[in-house]
Amino acid sequence: MFAFGLAAGAFVVPSFAEERATAEEAVALVKKAVRYIKENGREKAFADFNHPAGQFRDRDLYIFVLDFEGKVLAQGANPRMVGKNILDLRDVDGKYFVKSYLGIAREKSHGWEEFKWLNPSNAAIETKRAYVERYDDVVVGSGIYKAAK
Repeated sequence: MFAFGLAAGAFVVPSFAEERATAEEAVALVKKAVRYIKENGREKAFADFNHPAGQFRDRDLYIFVLDFEGKVLAQGANPRMVGKNILDLRDVDGKYFVKSYLGIAREKSHGWEEFKWLNPSNAAIETKRAYVERYDDVVVGSGIYKAAK
């Protein structure tokens, strides 16, 4: 549980008054990020993904990029995570969701993973869905919180 607390704090995003992004918007942001990498190169793209007020931040959406070992290459919610290996990160139910991201990217090249995570806008543990897409030897992703029923 302590590891979750540290990790959850590592991915804090600003409050957006419960305005939630959609799945379609998350996919569009990831596709935009992949195009941006292709057009601008990794160094510039990853730096721009890390910018807190840049074009890759929209409400609760941000871009993250991982290598296939679980190392964070870009993290729009918290650039301090860059360089850290999060392969063994688990949600509150013990699910290794980063390992799942990498499996999806390896096996299908893109897809969704669902896990439980702290929503910083209301301080509640909620179901989060992350869309990930493989680009060369990295995984580019963004996530949304599912609305409560």
